[in-house]
Amino acid sequence: QVQLVESGGDLVQAGGSLRLSCAASGGIFSLNVMGWYRQAPGKQRELVATFTSSGSTNYADSVKGRFTISRDNAKNTVYLQMNSLKPEDTAVYYCNADLRAYDGINYWGKGTQVTVSS
Repeated sequence: QVQLVESGGDLVQAGGSLRLSCAASGGIFSLNVMGWYRQAPGKQRELVATFTSSGSTNYADSVKGRFTISRDNAKNTVYLQMNSLKPEDTAVYYCNADLRAYDGINYWGKGTQVTVSS
């Protein structure tokens, strides 16, 4: 059973930085299936950054140039470096492992809260 555990969420002032981590266990054979999503109060969950099947990266327009997704294969961990944070980045951030092409399941972590004060 795949498990995803996020950490690193916090309260930060606008313009600050945070780094989120997602530790994966239980059958992740490639970190290329992983990414980050977020959900703000009253809004739908949205893509933030993901790896593609080829290993390249994909970002939401709203975070391009400010956020960077990266990974440590040896630790089975994916990171999200967030710089120049804005109040509109406030949300619960979820780690995702899309294994629907393999076992039919889209896995989610429990989320970590990021709050950006103005």
